[in-house]
Amino acid sequence: MSDPRTARARGTAIEGIAARWLEEQGLTLLGRNQYAKGGELDLVMQDGETRVFVEVKHRETTRYGHPLETVTAQKQRRLVHAARVYLARQELVCPCRFDILAVTGTPPTLTFEWVKAAFDAF
Repeated sequence: MSDPRTARARGTAIEGIAARWLEEQGLTLLGRNQYAKGGELDLVMQDGETRVFVEVKHRETTRYGHPLETVTAQKQRRLVHAARVYLARQELVCPCRFDILAVTGTPPTLTFEWVKAAFDAF
């Protein structure tokens, strides 16, 4: 079993790379690792007038499945809850969307698959 500290450091590094990649695509980073009871928002970004909550999923290979497959309905509910808490704390009323950024490979050779509006708040 891998060391959770190492896994967390890897996750933090991948999220940083993902944030920079999304900024290159035109989004603006507003926050990282926003915690709310029951959930965490990996990246909070702005795309024009839209607040974007990005779930970053990384796998070195797709041998055991694609990273997109890990965002289950239960995970989606947690993300929606965390986003609602975030919006309430910030006293925001704005268009929002939930994106998933699947990252495969190992740095510096990474592949990005960006699914905009991957799911809706329900």
